[in-house]
Amino acid sequence: MIRLLISFILLLLGLDSFAQHAYFATKGSIQYEKVVYTKARMRDLMAKHGGNRGMMYMGNIDEMPESSTSNFLLQFDETQTVMSPIDMGTPVKSTMTAPSITKGGRSSSGGSRGGTGGSPRNNNTGGNRMGGMMRGNNKMGDKIYVQNLKSRISEVQLQIDEKILIKDSLQQVTWRFTDEFRTIAGYECRRVNGATKDSLYLIAFYSEEIPVSAGPVLTNGLPGMILGLVIPEMHINYWATEVKFTNDGISNSWRDKKAKEMTANEFFKLLSGSIFRGRGGNESEQRRQILEQIIY
Repeated sequence: MIRLLISFILLLLGLDSFAQHAYFATKGSIQYEKVVYTKARMRDLMAKHGGNRGMMYMGNIDEMPESSTSNFLLQFDETQTVMSPIDMGTPVKSTMTAPSITKGGRSSSGGSRGGTGGSPRNNNTGGNRMGGMMRGNNKMGDKIYVQNLKSRISEVQLQIDEKILIKDSLQQVTWRFTDEFRTIAGYECRRVNGATKDSLYLIAFYSEEIPVSAGPVLTNGLPGMILGLVIPEMHINYWATEVKFTNDGISNSWRDKKAKEMTANEFFKLLSGSIFRGRGGNESEQRRQILEQIIY
């Protein structure tokens, strides 16, 4: 009996030691599926622009698909993240749905861990640049997002008519924690509601099992990796579908040395005159619209 009691005590001590030394990887990659609810987004854009001729490129909204999907790979370690588009061929479809904005609660929908679930022309004007952007320039979709978590600097590399590298400080989001949880790509995630300094409402789901304060499209500031991101106003969702851990470092091969570097303010000034010419409006709102189109 005494021997049995001693064995039981040793077992408890062993479990406690294991819990204290649990390993949480801080280096790896995450695949995200981005879902854009096209019709709803286009209707909102038309409403914002008053249905003017500048929005007629959209064509007949009724003929548009309800949604479109694309896939991204986010590489991460303790100091930085690099997120770039990937061609999945036959993509892994996330089964995640957008959460209620006003209703709380606890849900457990999601997927299993590590699987399902979830030619430069420098003579063009700013107007031509924006024309390519608003028409949905394919290369515009090849944006690369970088977060330097140590220096608190973000970079977005994109191409409109030429390669541009936009550098800025990491965006600040005010987060409010909730008691709602759901499983995403096999990880239990807690819901938080957030607002950017421009009052854009965000919903994020993060996991403390990946202790890197980052997420898709330059989101950060939580005690774990963001595996789900919803931007209700823009009708855009990001859901992680697969998580892998590695010992490899993050490559900087994405960086184009010929890219024209500028700040977010410089980029705004480059495009704002052509987008909002003759419309007036608040400069802060104009800046928000441009940068949201670029980031998300």
